Amino acid sequence: MRGLKDKAIIVAGGATGIGAATAIRLAEEGAGVVVGDINLSGAQATTTRITEAGGSAVAVHFDLADEDSVNALAARTVEEFGAVHGLFNVGADLSPGTLGRDKSLLDTDLDVWERTLDVNVLGYVRTARAVLPHLLADGGGSIVNCSSGAAISASDRKRPAYGASKSAVNALTRHIAGRFGPEGVRCNGVMPGLVMGETQAAQNDVQLQKMFLEHVPTTRLGRPSDLAAVVAFLLSDDAEWINGQVWAIDGGANMRA
Repeated sequence: MRGLKDKAIIVAGGATGIGAATAIRLAEEGAGVVVGDINLSGAQATTTRITEAGGSAVAVHFDLADEDSVNALAARTVEEFGAVHGLFNVGADLSPGTLGRDKSLLDTDLDVWERTLDVNVLGYVRTARAVLPHLLADGGGSIVNCSSGAAISASDRKRPAYGASKSAVNALTRHIAGRFGPEGVRCNGVMPGLVMGETQAAQNDVQLQKMFLEHVPTTRLGRPSDLAAVVAFLLSDDAEWINGQVWAIDGGANMRA
């Protein structure tokens, strides 16, 4: 892909799953990658895979809910690579204490809403605010936000806080594109379907997998590499005329014009 070689890109949430696969793909395309995650050992495992394959990457501990650590993530990128050219936001609070308690509007405590919005929405606000000055100073750059099919699907009668947070991510994506596009910044989003990363594989929810395949016009479940390929494209110069879009990467689960 054009325009990724020697670029410095932050993967904010790159310890496992889609984030790890994307960090690896970006490095394969020649980018220098900063893998940020609250799970430092996982981030280090990702960077080890990259460096052992001849790529360039560093792991940084950070927390989407902590503005100081988010700013430090951007600063470390400049320290290591001299600039920030792109950002992939893929972190979210999927813990049993948060997502596991996100049930229905009447059954979900307000602290679950507060934590979900703080990490999943304000976390992306923090990272975007931290990198935008660098992108603008460099004449532009690209941000990709990981949303979810839950942002637009009416079929999930659980997890209203999570779905609302991802709808907000879509709105944030369009705002960044509209406001900073004239200054050279592109911002797009991806909405994954059922992707069999480490978490889904460990849960091995056979009923969910069967239901997905029965209702989606595809022959298999998603893989982290499916998203990695699309995100790398959106961060590259090959996608320089794509802005403000949120793509459903889900095997056709959410077809729309």
